[in-house]
Amino acid sequence: MINITFIDHLQQATRVQADVGTSLMQAAVDNNISGVVGECGGFCSCATCVCHVDASWADRLAPPEAMESAMLESVAADRPNSRLCCQITLNQDLEGLTVHLPESQY
Repeated sequence: MINITFIDHLQQATRVQADVGTSLMQAAVDNNISGVVGECGGFCSCATCVCHVDASWADRLAPPEAMESAMLESVAADRPNSRLCCQITLNQDLEGLTVHLPESQY
């Protein structure tokens, strides 16, 4: 298990634990994090799990693949370090990860 901190648009932080190998989206859904919808169930086809990875963590993630980049462009996620939670697989190196959530996924 690793610890993750989700910070909502009001700057309220919620710390959760999640299993290594699951997606960040699944960790949010499993822990009832409001602000992460994940309508497609993690198949990179809806962009309702946009997050903004804290700058200090951005270099620890694999870069987004083409499909994720296209989905982010379609929702105008122009904030630095925008990612889809469903495309971030949790590993031990992400212990303590902090992500920020937008006011709305729509």
